Parts: sequence; structure tokens; C-alpha cells
Amino acid sequence: MSLDAPARSLRRPSFPWRPSTHFAWASLLGAGLVATPLIALALTALSPEAAQIWPHLAANVIPRALGDTLRLLLGVGALCAVIGVTTAWLVTQYDFPGRRAFEWLLVLPLAMPTYITAYIYVEFLGFQGPFQTALRALTGWRSLRDYWFPDPRNLVGAIVIMALVLYPYVYLSVRALFGLQGAAMVEAARTLGASRRRLFWRIGLPMARPALAAGLTLALLETLNDVGATEYLGVRSLTLSIYTTWVNRGSLPGAAQIACVMLVMVVGLILIEKRLRGQRRFALSVRQPRPVGRTRLTGRAALSAALICALPVLFGALLPIGFLLREVLSRGLLEQADAALLRNLANALLLASLASGLVVALGLAIAAASRLGREAWLPALARTASLGYAVPGTVLALGLLVPLAALDNRLADAAQTWLGVNPGLFLIGSGAALVIAYTVRFLSIAIAGIESGLARVSPRIDDAARLLGAGAPELLRRVHWPLMRPAITAAALLVFVDCLKELPATLLLRPLNLDTLATIVYGHASRGSFEDGALASLLIVLAGLYPAITLARAGDKPA
Repeated sequence: MSLDAPARSLRRPSFPWRPSTHFAWASLLGAGLVATPLIALALTALSPEAAQIWPHLAANVIPRALGDTLRLLLGVGALCAVIGVTTAWLVTQYDFPGRRAFEWLLVLPLAMPTYITAYIYVEFLGFQGPFQTALRALTGWRSLRDYWFPDPRNLVGAIVIMALVLYPYVYLSVRALFGLQGAAMVEAARTLGASRRRLFWRIGLPMARPALAAGLTLALLETLNDVGATEYLGVRSLTLSIYTTWVNRGSLPGAAQIACVMLVMVVGLILIEKRLRGQRRFALSVRQPRPVGRTRLTGRAALSAALICALPVLFGALLPIGFLLREVLSRGLLEQADAALLRNLANALLLASLASGLVVALGLAIAAASRLGREAWLPALARTASLGYAVPGTVLALGLLVPLAALDNRLADAAQTWLGVNPGLFLIGSGAALVIAYTVRFLSIAIAGIESGLARVSPRIDDAARLLGAGAPELLRRVHWPLMRPAITAAALLVFVDCLKELPATLLLRPLNLDTLATIVYGHASRGSFEDGALASLLIVLAGLYPAITLARAGDKPA
């Protein structure tokens, strides 16, 4: 026995822990990718150099930025709630001309990035823009001394413009909850004499509170992530303060400290959302509820309902898209498309494609680990890997810079030692850092979409496949993949479009010789010539239209 023991010990695996499924390593990788930039950010903010900067930031930068950010969040949240809840209630509870079209048209503003919408409205409402030009032609006014016109470049303008783009997050969430109300519940309330208004306040809105909280949280996280719109509209937000402190003032520790303040706000938003969702719980019948009969509107009531639904679509999507088309055609930008634009388009498509493929592959492995693994902590790792979407792009870029630079230096030293060549900053200098940032930020989209598709596959199918001798990889490849293909395709499409639109992380982590459509649009707007970037803006918007319509139609159930 003593002679065989050393031989057996040599054959033991080198790893002391063997997971129940190899997909568990993907969960560890996903959670590590999210945790690494946050830990690096905290260490940078606590460095000795940062301690000397903090008094100046706390006295002169953070109070104003924090105040503007809070006011922006409150305004955008309130307006998104009003628009999203009102339109969702109308299309689910009433029947009026155009209702079926509005069900999916109301989602179109999701295709519009907030920064592009801000650029468009400043140009459209400006003194030389189409609106004021037509106003002067109709009235005979010649200059601003003859009339007063509001300037959109302020906090109120930012609130209105951003809410017109972000309200679909609330609309989609709340519409799904309103559609789940069973006819029996509503008819019982009507028997007790409840009016439609009372049904809304006493049944509809309380039931939709969890969905309202979830939709508002997504809209507010997108508001926090924005840097292009707030800068252009003159709002000194925390995100913009991070960007200017890092890029313009060259203070990485100071930017990290502001980013930590911003992370506290993000955590607060998530905790508030969980509390609002947990205050009241509602249970529906296990049977498929009979849908509520919609009240048919006629006359002024029908016209009012159609107008209320049409205004967000008009100002959130149709007018901006029409403005871009007008600029592209009137300026002949299609004929002026040069090799530089095509190169930037290729850069954007390549980065988005690489990130989408990596995100879907990693999300699929993480979802499979939660499904097939026996370890109780695998779902917790999946939730940790999903936190990247809650981290604004500027914060994420800031947190990734230090560990990626350290890894670049290690790779350069190793290449110099073993190969005799110095590749320089391989990750940061090649655009790989951007792909990593996109992966961390949008991994939650793939995990949520794939888990949703995987939940529709009965566990009995897994048991039958295992009885036939199928292992986890074969089960995923031959059983789960064909059944989940629609969910995987939808997740890949959404990630692809989000990567095309992402601006803060792209601005901060892109190499100097690499531009994308988003950075081209930002560059033109920064120079005061946004019209020259209308074609690039239109390409971004057109790329987002199909996923937005697909998302709307997926939740559209015919009456």
C-alpha cells in the first residue's frame, strides 16, 4: 500500500476543487470580470495621491455635480413614469383608432441614443434651425429681440429630451403587467361600482408597481451613463465630471473618487428598486387569465387617446429620424461618404460583432452553469456577472484602465523576455480593451435573455437526455441550443446595437487611431458641426430600429 500511494498521488488532478460542470468556470470568469474594475477603482480612489485631491473635489466639484445629477434623475424619472404608465394603460385598457400600431410604435425611441437626440433638438430648435426659421417666416419676426424662444441647452431641456428617449423602458415593463390583469378581477371591481379611473389607481397601478420600479431603474441607469447629451445640453452631471477630471485635467485618482460617489448612487437606485418591488406582492391564477375586454372609445375620447400616444412617438422617434434624413439628403452626404466613414463603420461593426459573440458565448455558459451545476453559489455568481449593466460606462472604463494597463505591461515584459520584441500596449492599443468593456457592461443582457429562454425548456428533457448518456456539453449543443436559438439571437442583436451606441466607454478606452460611428458623431457635435455627422447618426439609429420593433412585437399579444 505504501508503494502504491505515491503513484496514485501523482495521478491526482492538480486542482483541489472540481466543479460539477465545466461551465462553472465561465461563472467565475464573468463574476471576476465585473468585480475586477470595481476593486481597481476603489484602490485608485484610496491611493495617497487621491487623498490630496479629495478636499478640492468635495468642496468645488461634487456638490454641484451631485445636485445636477439628482435633479436630472428626479425629472427624467417622473416624466418617464408619466409617459410610460399613461400610454401603457391606454393601449391595454382601451380600443381606439391606431391602438395596434401604437403598441409597437411607442417602443421606437429606444433606437435613438440620448446624445444623438440631444444634438438633433439643439439643431432643430436653434435660431437657424427649421422650427425658428419657419416661425419667423410665418410671423415676420427677424431676430430674438422680436420674440422669446426657450433654449433647450439647460437642465429642463435635458430632462425632457432624455425622457422622450428613455420612457419605453417603463412602457414595456408596465404594459406587460397591465396585460396580465385577469378579466375576473376587473369584472369583480366593476360589479362593486369601480370606474375606469378607480381601477387604475386601486388595481392597475399597485399591481404594476414592481414593473414600474424595474423600468424606472433601467431608465435612470441609462441617464447616469450618459455623457454626450449632458455635456451638449450644459448639465454638469457626475458622469461628465468624471470624464473632464480624467481627460481634461489628467487626474485619474480624482476621477476615481467621483466614480465611487456615482457607484453609491447606483447601489442606492438598485436598493430602492428592490424595496419597491418587495413592498407588495400579487399572485395571479395558475390558469391562463381571461384577457380584459378593452373599452371602445369614440369621438373626442378616441382622438385624445390617439394624440397622447402619438406625441411621444412623434417627438421621441419620428421627428429626430426625419431631421437626420433631411440633413443627409439636403447636404448630399450619401455622395460624400468617403473611405474614412467606411473605415469607421467597419471599426464599429467589428468591435460590436466581437463583443456580441463573446457576450453571447459567455452568457450561454453562465446560464448553463446555473442550470446544470449542483453548486448552490452558481446562481449567485450569475447575478454578480449581471451587475455590469448597472455600472456606467465612464466608471467601467475608469476601473478597467489600471488592471488592463498592468496586464499590458506584463505581456510586454514577457514578449521582450521570450521573443525579444516589445508589442507595446497590446490590449489598450488594439481596441481589445473596448471589447472587454462592452462584454462586462452588456453581459447581463445575454444572461437574462438566455436564462429566460432556458426556463422554457422542461427539466424532464434534461433528465431524459442524461438517461441516454448525454453529458453537459452535448446536452447544451443538441438539446438546449436548438430550443433557445430565438432567445440567443435576440440577445445577440440587442448587445450588438448597444455596442454600436455606447459612447462613454468608447471615448475613454479607444486607441488614438480608432474611431467608431458614435465617436464620429460626438466629434462633429463637439466642433459645432453636428450636421456633418448626420449620416453616421442615421446609421446608428437604423441599426437600432429592427431590434426595437422586434422587442415590441415580442410582447404584443393580440386581443
